[in-house]
Amino acid sequence: MTNFFNGTATAMITPFTAQGGVHFDAFGKMIDFQIENGTDVLVILGTTGEPATMTEEEKEAVMRFSVQKAAGRAKIVFGSGSNSTAHAVEASKKAEAFGADGLLVVTPYYNKCTQNGLYEYYKAVAEAVHIPVICYNVPPRTGVNILPATMEKIASIDNIAGVKEACGNMEQICETARRIRGKCDLYSGDDNLNLPILAIGGAGLISVASNIIPKETKMLYDFMQKGDLKAANAIQDKMLPVIDAMFIEVNPIPAKAAADMIGLEGGIPRPPLTELEPAHKEAVRTALQNFGLKLVR
Repeated sequence: MTNFFNGTATAMITPFTAQGGVHFDAFGKMIDFQIENGTDVLVILGTTGEPATMTEEEKEAVMRFSVQKAAGRAKIVFGSGSNSTAHAVEASKKAEAFGADGLLVVTPYYNKCTQNGLYEYYKAVAEAVHIPVICYNVPPRTGVNILPATMEKIASIDNIAGVKEACGNMEQICETARRIRGKCDLYSGDDNLNLPILAIGGAGLISVASNIIPKETKMLYDFMQKGDLKAANAIQDKMLPVIDAMFIEVNPIPAKAAADMIGLEGGIPRPPLTELEPAHKEAVRTALQNFGLKLVR
């Protein structure tokens, strides 16, 4: 299927309190901030949201809160992937029951299944729900790569809406785009590659940096839709130092620190992730200041 969403999605931070619980007041402010700045889709409980360190009860509370807070102002996509097909199926059913508009389903990690295993995994998840499913290809994190021919096969499943590509290989992404065109959509999952992925027909992007700069992220998308490549390049050039800063340490460590700096209360990551190192914190601060953002911390 195509056209589940066209535009920008933010891979949302989950803020935690000093005591370690979910900081729902801060999370609500983040949701409002995204919607007010033009973000079309909120991707919640993806990698950036740290679901691997959250209890099932916490994830359910976050899902319930997100749907209520967004109140139809933006689409909600919940992360529901797993290294167990059975768990991914149950998590996907639960997310649908909580009101998700769609699902982001990462490839199985650590197990390192075959390409046929990937197809069977996505088939099982998609057939268990009635909402759109976006595959998430991020081999640097999972050790598994959805190859173009496999994604073409997966795209034939009725409610597969697209693939979030974060493999980092534009040659592979171009081949995937060719094979799935008209069958399901391509989404950028790598902020550094947002512009070229949109240029080859990407329907949108799922961004980490847009936690901090959602307005400019949407501007990039809009310029590309208008065919204004000069303006798109200019805004991407301006954004790149901030994007690079968001990955100076593993995501979401820098994004949470940056959120604190601009007054969004990103909070600290959960162990085994640690707070941003002092030297890196100064690099993030400098990138935000040079971008022109007002810092409060």
